[in-house]
Amino acid sequence: MAHSKQSAKRIRTNERARVANKATRSAMKSAVKNVTAAKTPEEHAARLADAMKKVDKSAKRHVIHKNTAARIKSRMAKALAKAK
Repeated sequence: MAHSKQSAKRIRTNERARVANKATRSAMKSAVKNVTAAKTPEEHAARLADAMKKVDKSAKRHVIHKNTAARIKSRMAKALAKAK
């Protein structure tokens, strides 16, 4: 329970940020899963660009750490190379 107007506002803003971050994170995870679920290397490459963009945006918005983004992107690129 908030004890001041300021803390009540922080609760509201934190909730809005939490919902937005959850949506961003969910979209990013779905894109990454779509890359790994691709059947052909061509399909894999096409989905990779979208997933990379979503991972970069998540890192830029501080939803995930930049090193986490780099690790995810590296693993996806490695999987593409293995698929080819």
